[in-house]
Amino acid sequence: MSSTVDIPQELKASLRKFRFARRNAGHAAIVVKINKQKLTMEEVEQFDDITIEDLAEELPENAPRYVVLSYERTHDDGRKSFPLVLVNWAPSSSEMSLLTLHASGLINFQNTADVGKVIEVRDGAEGFTTEVVDASLAR
Repeated sequence: MSSTVDIPQELKASLRKFRFARRNAGHAAIVVKINKQKLTMEEVEQFDDITIEDLAEELPENAPRYVVLSYERTHDDGRKSFPLVLVNWAPSSSEMSLLTLHASGLINFQNTADVGKVIEVRDGAEGFTTEVVDASLAR
């Protein structure tokens, strides 16, 4: 299966390192964008121990991003787990050609990041809250 957008080896290595990092507390995230000129995915930034609301504020209002989120979850019995979630940040105010490219690369990125759960966010920071992530993981 080929995609129009390439995922460079450095990004694959970074995603793998992020995926297997040991975490004891807090949420962590790796943010990825598409370089429209080069048709490649690029790591923008990584965050450690960030709240969902702060992460939402860091993301651009008018540009799509893929966010792999290591989400700290406390279960009813007190256990903690850190499931990986892919946040498909695709604000409706984004440029249409970027949204189209972003959509075309989503499945390839999801498979590369090896993340099963995807949360779609189209309405910016209001649509990306702790409650939204909790509800998504509860399903």
